[in-house]
Amino acid sequence: CFLLATAAASVAATPPVKDKEYTLIEPALPPLHASSAGKVEVIEFFYYGCPHCYNLQPALKAWLKSPPKDVECKRIPTVFLEAWVPLTRTYYALETIGMLEKLHDDVFNTVQKNNVNLGDRKLLLDWAARRGVDTNKLAEAYDSFAVQTKTQRSLQMTRAYGITGTPSIVVGGRYLSGPSMTLNADNTINYSRFNEVLNGLVEMARKQPAVKKG
Repeated sequence: CFLLATAAASVAATPPVKDKEYTLIEPALPPLHASSAGKVEVIEFFYYGCPHCYNLQPALKAWLKSPPKDVECKRIPTVFLEAWVPLTRTYYALETIGMLEKLHDDVFNTVQKNNVNLGDRKLLLDWAARRGVDTNKLAEAYDSFAVQTKTQRSLQMTRAYGITGTPSIVVGGRYLSGPSMTLNADNTINYSRFNEVLNGLVEMARKQPAVKKG
């Protein structure tokens, strides 16, 4: 899971506006992870190759620092296209060998700032070797059935949650938002308002009954 939330306990100054700043997921979905049971699950749908996801990271980190105990934050690498599969496998391969949290930001920087395709297996292994990663373990993970299965599940979750663009944030399995839904008059993203919207959606989710798995 990724760094957890700070201001999520506070209510947004102005409540989030339905169908403008968020949409409903209908029917609402149960938590993806067992650790989220009894909590408000916040899921970041992202893609390493998405510049908008990269630009969101500083604002998201400002929001995700020290969460209330009832908020559980997770990431899901998004898969819309076959071309998105390799970087999704990179994410899960790093997760498998326990290097994801150490290298997640580095992957983003390398892909977005240095224009290096870390979905390319050879480039990934060369990059990882320079960071002291056991490349034999990484290669094994990248090629593994388990990582292929998780990648396929990312595709399924992208569809199940109705994700149509990245980055997107799902709160409590009920509310879908993203920075593109909080724009200033000049069409730039209002990250401050986006944080307020996330806080408001967390508060709304707290008041809803838990969705149980069927």
